[in-house]
Amino acid sequence: MGRLRTPRGTWIEEGLRALATGGVDAVRVEALAKELGVTRGGFYGYFASRDALLTEMLDAWERESVDDVLDRIEHESGDVLDKVRLAGRLTFSSDRLLSIDLAVRDWARRDEAVADRLRRVDNRRMQLLRDALSTVCTDPDEVEARSLLAFCMAIGSHFLAADHPGRTHAQVRARAGEFVFGRSPGQVDPTDPSAS
Repeated sequence: MGRLRTPRGTWIEEGLRALATGGVDAVRVEALAKELGVTRGGFYGYFASRDALLTEMLDAWERESVDDVLDRIEHESGDVLDKVRLAGRLTFSSDRLLSIDLAVRDWARRDEAVADRLRRVDNRRMQLLRDALSTVCTDPDEVEARSLLAFCMAIGSHFLAADHPGRTHAQVRARAGEFVFGRSPGQVDPTDPSAS
């Protein structure tokens, strides 16, 4: 009986792991084969080139970090703001997805096609924020500003090294989230029965 081939998905997953830990330059066929304990030959049974693998890695990242997240929150209970918070936790609190996302952002700085892909992904994420924040705020400029702040907080807080005297980083993030996702001063809560 012949040796079983390493599945295509395993190559993609190992490529994503290498990307997350070492950047796009760490995604090398020989290094991936060594990590997987296989020969390079199996790689070429699935992929015509390293570039083909990189494209499939981006496809997998987009599917997992956007499509799967949107599908999951669609089936969750709670209001739209709860769902958008869950989307943020699923995407930016998972060490695995966060590491891949940050590596894709770094890669996008040097590769226009990857920058285009990242823009598409970020536009989908921003639209989710806009849709959610539009339920508590009617001013389109404020919705856009809050969406930007929420997205910047989700990504940027992972780069912040500042201390928060007397508070944990999680406490400060939670409070910032209250500001971003809360209603505008004087805004009526549509779920409040006393507001009618």
